[in-house]
Amino acid sequence: MVKKKRYRSSSRSVSDLKAHLVLTTKYRAKCINAALLEQLETSIRGLCEKWGVTVIEFNGEDDHVHLLFSYYPQMQLSKFINNLKTVTSGKVNKEFSEHLAQFFWKKDDDSKREFWNDSYAIESVGGANIEVLERYIRGQNAPTR
Repeated sequence: MVKKKRYRSSSRSVSDLKAHLVLTTKYRAKCINAALLEQLETSIRGLCEKWGVTVIEFNGEDDHVHLLFSYYPQMQLSKFINNLKTVTSGKVNKEFSEHLAQFFWKKDDDSKREFWNDSYAIESVGGANIEVLERYIRGQNAPTR
């Protein structure tokens, strides 16, 4: 089955932008269990909806999560990711504070405990690999000089 491309259109652009985001827990602590992963997915899907981002796939392991999503050209990815990390960190720290206390240093306010690593990995992804795009561009019928 071939998936049809889903272009996003606005008054000024038509786009097909997709990204793969990987977030790791602080100290790569193996603290994500099934219930916590479910909470993260619910929170992330809700935030994506608010940002106008389409979740294509979400999953994770005990120390990281993967999010494949489509977004619009005007979106500032760094602000989106910062918001995603801040909001989800607060929610899981509130709901899973006892569970997370065994993995992270105790702070006076559990909601201030850092859940995510400060950094993240993101890569753009698309339907064609770079070699296919290079051949396509080289094969354009350019005007003769």
